[in-house]
Amino acid sequence: MLLRIFGVSIAITIAGLVAGFFLGGLEAFTIVAILIVLEVSLSFDNAVVNAKVLIRMSPFWQRMFLTVGVLIAVFGMRLVFPLALVAITASLSPIDVIDLALKGGTGPGTYADRLNEAHPAIAGFGGMFLGMLFLQWLFEEREHQWLKWLERPAVRAGTLEQLDVIVASVALAVAAEFLAHGEEKTTVLVAGLLGMVTYLAVNGLGTLFENQGEEEGAPPRKGPSQAGKAAGMAGFFLFLYLEVLDASFSFDGVIGAFAITQDIFIIAIGLGVGAFWVRSMTVYLVRKGTLQNYIYLEHGAHWAIGALATILLITVKYEVPEVVAGGVGVAFILLALFSSVRHNKKYGTPEPFTSGDDDPVEVEAART
Repeated sequence: MLLRIFGVSIAITIAGLVAGFFLGGLEAFTIVAILIVLEVSLSFDNAVVNAKVLIRMSPFWQRMFLTVGVLIAVFGMRLVFPLALVAITASLSPIDVIDLALKGGTGPGTYADRLNEAHPAIAGFGGMFLGMLFLQWLFEEREHQWLKWLERPAVRAGTLEQLDVIVASVALAVAAEFLAHGEEKTTVLVAGLLGMVTYLAVNGLGTLFENQGEEEGAPPRKGPSQAGKAAGMAGFFLFLYLEVLDASFSFDGVIGAFAITQDIFIIAIGLGVGAFWVRSMTVYLVRKGTLQNYIYLEHGAHWAIGALATILLITVKYEVPEVVAGGVGVAFILLALFSSVRHNKKYGTPEPFTSGDDDPVEVEAART
């Protein structure tokens, strides 16, 4: 089963390492390997959240996420998006940006420098999008609490309507006032508001169409039953939500990669291969029912997301090494996994649901 799920990622990894070697010898080979590890370490919590959403989607939209979605993640977010961002923020034509990127370098006016200048906008948008995701989870009612001394009071406070929006707005105002300077204050505020609006719009539309589907006669969604999975417009907005979520997670990886190399093709290869591994981990979590077997894993992922959102806002003013951002996320995941194992030893392993023989995640994995 492991080979079926991770077989494509292993093959892509080998191809990526070989391509790196041909592009720049042993040095490029090593850099590609480092970037793969960087992307996976920064995005494991992304895989956990992806699995939670993927299991709600219809077979068609699950296949779209596993095929079209991975192409968007690899080529769109790791290659095209940074180029487009520099073109917009630096008022350059696409051809000029590509020429700038191919020249490389790290001095003033270079592609890496231009992308770094856009960082306040990236940090504002990504920090608030991920922050809204974390806060909405933190304040919602749920069956289990992990960090009870924090989560229980938060759930009680969550009875106040729109508390997540209030807290996020205050955090954005504080970040803009004390972490940004000059014109960056406006940039961070506008980008952060766009991040919040994007989250509320995409997540809200997905929920709206899901609810409409249930009102039109579909059985209420309880777990992963095929009849209750989101299809049509609901599936589309969940797909869109996952793509924006992936974009928010990829920001720090793309920016951090330029601290390792300025070659956009090496960066695209390394981070792209890492994106394939994130998709494979998502499939594995769904097929194994891991989120049901290890009840605190989702909690750890959301706390990691909250930490990453905070780190993104901090980087408006201070440089935070990627190893710190990735390490914090991995630490939360491992602690949550340990707590889940200890819970299972004490109370028994929860019975995982089975998603049925026609689950496209299993079909897709079987094909590979």
